[in-house]
Amino acid sequence: MGIIIILAIIALDQITKHWAANHLQQKGTMVVIKDIFSFTYVENRGAAFGILQNQRWLFIGLTIIVCIGMVYYLYTNQDFNLIMKLGLYFILGGAIGNLIDRIYNGYVVDMFHFTFINFPVFNVADCFVVIGTIILASYILFVEGRVIE
Repeated sequence: MGIIIILAIIALDQITKHWAANHLQQKGTMVVIKDIFSFTYVENRGAAFGILQNQRWLFIGLTIIVCIGMVYYLYTNQDFNLIMKLGLYFILGGAIGNLIDRIYNGYVVDMFHFTFINFPVFNVADCFVVIGTIILASYILFVEGRVIE
């Protein structure tokens, strides 16, 4: 089940990035709801919020190491709760989606832009990394109680 979730996230991410490259790259921005949300084509050569620009090999190396660590952790601890596994699957799917971009393009394609708060442009992979992290942190903090004991 985990591999299907991870592959579905990667596919959704790559499909949306392909759409952005084919439909937004020339336009730059497509307003969906004026002053609230738009699709904006961005080639992000950094990390979250554009930090550490042009550190492609650092991001590729770190992502590979973290992904291998998560896969190993999942493989050696198969008695995890489904919620914890889901958080890790989401993070893995998102991380691999962005890794594919970094390897093949040298940058990550971003396209979702909430203009009403001027939030940095992001993509599907970013959403899954964030949601997976929230699921994982919530599970560890509130269900397992490991940190707050």
